[in-house]
Amino acid sequence: MPLDDEQNSDCDSSRCSESTASSCDSEYSRQSFTSDSSSKSSSPASTSPPKVVTFDEMMAAARNISNLTLAHEIAVNENFHLQRIEHPQNSLPGRVRQIVHKAFWDRLEEDLNEDPPEYEHAIKLFEEIKEILLSFLNPGANRMRSQICEVLDIDLIKQQAQHNAVDILGLANYVISTMGKMCAPVRDNDVNQLKATGNIVALLRQIFHVLDLMTMDMVNFTIQNLRPHLQRNLVDYERAKFQEILEETPSALDLTMEWIRESIQEELSSVSCETSSSSGADGISKPNLSPTLILTNSYLKLLQWDYQKKTIPETLVTDEGRLRELSEKLNQLKIVACICLITSNMVGAAIEGIPDFGDKQKRISFVLLEGMNKKTFDLKEALNAIGLQTCSEISESLTERGFPPLNEEIRGNLVGQICNIVEEDNPVSSLIDKRTHLYMRSLLASPCFQKSMPTIPGGLAVIQTEMESIGSQFANIVNLNKQVYGPFYANIFRKLLFSQPVTSTAETEPSTN
Repeated sequence: MPLDDEQNSDCDSSRCSESTASSCDSEYSRQSFTSDSSSKSSSPASTSPPKVVTFDEMMAAARNISNLTLAHEIAVNENFHLQRIEHPQNSLPGRVRQIVHKAFWDRLEEDLNEDPPEYEHAIKLFEEIKEILLSFLNPGANRMRSQICEVLDIDLIKQQAQHNAVDILGLANYVISTMGKMCAPVRDNDVNQLKATGNIVALLRQIFHVLDLMTMDMVNFTIQNLRPHLQRNLVDYERAKFQEILEETPSALDLTMEWIRESIQEELSSVSCETSSSSGADGISKPNLSPTLILTNSYLKLLQWDYQKKTIPETLVTDEGRLRELSEKLNQLKIVACICLITSNMVGAAIEGIPDFGDKQKRISFVLLEGMNKKTFDLKEALNAIGLQTCSEISESLTERGFPPLNEEIRGNLVGQICNIVEEDNPVSSLIDKRTHLYMRSLLASPCFQKSMPTIPGGLAVIQTEMESIGSQFANIVNLNKQVYGPFYANIFRKLLFSQPVTSTAETEPSTN
């Protein structure tokens, strides 16, 4: 399934597919969850004895998880690429690397300076260089492959070494010439600089450095070419991989089942409270609950998830980083909305004549709230600074227009109200929480939100652009997750809502890509 369809299409089939992963209630109807064709996955709640997982099966599952995560990241993250890790020289890994490398290259220099020279280590380096160069070639590049094998014939070089007839510099120059033919244009300058290196040991060292860069270029080029294929087939690939994981590790859905069970219990409690006051109310049974509503509630909980203390459900591991980032951004937006709402309510008349005051206050707040999700961040202090800065901006504007500045009482009340945002059950904070929750819920319920975003609730207008951006990203993650894992969720609902046994194998509805 193409990523472009996920992000840019208006209401494509990938968004509104006919699988149980769709966000439409009709597709999460009770019938789909009670039928035998809802899922192929095995269930952790099965009545059969627990399967003993061997070490090899655990390793196979780990490899599948790694492959699944990598494929998902390549497909959904257009900016994903690999890069070399450069440890700072003053760090422990950096110092260890520096010491080991210096020892190796010093030993090589000693070997080549002997009389006669000792070529054993140098030959091993050329053997490694040969393998790297060959790995860059396409299957059809037979001519260059033959040439590399002929010039870097290790057996022949060893024979020449026995007679002290090895042209190390000549071999190095051939390698540089070949690298120049293979490298990406961005590496042309690096390769040309090799030609200016006179010392053979320094030259070999730099050759390996540039080969490392070329290897990374090749890997990223492969990722770039692989991405469209993964995007077209992502739903089927991820679902098949997760099925393999589930077969190798039967407990691979335990956290997901608990995540959904919590939402069911919360919904039952909520409905019970609503119906208890009604005359003749008999309560509500589990089968009367909407699977779509429960799953939506489960997804919304991810925006308030404690990612440092609580493990995310297995079916969302591939998006954990993105969900965590969205949650942190949303928390910051809520604080900004609270600040703007308090300011508007308390000194609305004073800021009416200030052009773009809301946008300016928002920018100041974003700057001072940068890093607010870190443990070391002092939110109370940041809010105090925002309050003082707000008062200063308003007073300055009032003075410029010939009005008296804010008096001390108003300043103190405004700063105090802003600082109180962090207090538990703060009314303004609770109001903004409810309205952001309502907005996100309405966005997930919209089948084609790209065409028309939901109406922004009152009090959130100042952060509308940011809310729409976060909401769109969140909805994209949710919709793709439904498409991939819909059959697994359906199987869980059959067990939790309808108390039906879950079969380990069953027909799955094909995804629409």
